[in-house]
Amino acid sequence: MLLDRTTRTIRTKRRQRLAATVAAAALGAGLLAGCGSDATGKSTNDTAADGTSAGTFPVTVEHAFGSTKVDKAPKRVVTVGYTDDQAVLAFGIKPVGMVDQYPNPAGQSPDINTQWPWVKDKWGDAKPEVVLNNGDAGPNFEKIAALRPDLIVAVYSEIDQAAYDKLSKIAPTVGRTKAEKEPFSAPWQDNALHIAKALGRADEGKQLVQGIQDKLAAVKTAHPEFADQTAVTLSWYKDSVTPFTTTDVRGQLLSGMGFKGQTEIDRIAGSSFSTQLSPERMDLVDVDRVFVINDKADTDALKKFDLFANLKVTKAGKVSYLLDSEGPAVGAAMSQVTLLSLPYAIDELVKSVGQG
Repeated sequence: MLLDRTTRTIRTKRRQRLAATVAAAALGAGLLAGCGSDATGKSTNDTAADGTSAGTFPVTVEHAFGSTKVDKAPKRVVTVGYTDDQAVLAFGIKPVGMVDQYPNPAGQSPDINTQWPWVKDKWGDAKPEVVLNNGDAGPNFEKIAALRPDLIVAVYSEIDQAAYDKLSKIAPTVGRTKAEKEPFSAPWQDNALHIAKALGRADEGKQLVQGIQDKLAAVKTAHPEFADQTAVTLSWYKDSVTPFTTTDVRGQLLSGMGFKGQTEIDRIAGSSFSTQLSPERMDLVDVDRVFVINDKADTDALKKFDLFANLKVTKAGKVSYLLDSEGPAVGAAMSQVTLLSLPYAIDELVKSVGQG
């Protein structure tokens, strides 16, 4: 990756703030429960403590670093990907270790990452150990080993082969999808199904993904006008307008809702997920609809930036200002794009368009 994950979530370290999107409600879908064994002799575990299916094992998962066999339902899962904890939570499993994607405000407890509206109920009173802080060069292998995991999930992650080798010596480790060329570029559907398979919940994963795709399809049906509009998501970062590419998760979500993307931003960004615009290229975000992801202080700064204030889209009132980690945290939901955050993000984005 050309930029670290701190840049990715658009947080300015000097202000100790975040930049992403969303707040959500878990997708309602019936989880399967089974017992005994299937026709192939595979073990089909009865039910987990919460009444959901414990999964079908053994299972072998192909990924970017090879293949990993998971022999039985994991009980102590550590997630090393930035949003992998939410994918695991969607199946009723609480990771014992996770990434601190959004730095917790000083003195605040519990961790903000366990308090988003779309995950709070699923975490309950659990307090997972932080094994990687946003911006760190790599995970804390000693902490991970001390947690005695029986499965490590490193899917929405930029770990390399060396880090994978270290992790796999601690416990079976599932890396990002085999087809993913650049870290963080895989479609959200692929990541969700990939993790579902590792948890022995492939069929349940398909149900959850289909439920969200049906929700996106309903948005397209209700708003056919989106197909004729070009939309861009951006943040105010380091005193610059920073739009995200169409291949970034935020861009993927907008296209899933029916909007067209600004592919010229992709060309300028190259292999990165975003790019900082010079004043002479502000025309790239003067499109039909703009979604801004920032907390209040940065949003206020952007509104005072004359080049942005004078864009046609801004003057037309077609800009949706979405708080990142503050308030409803729609920005965090949009940026995380998980099985748990997506339903909330979709509803809030549609609502924001109706207000502009």
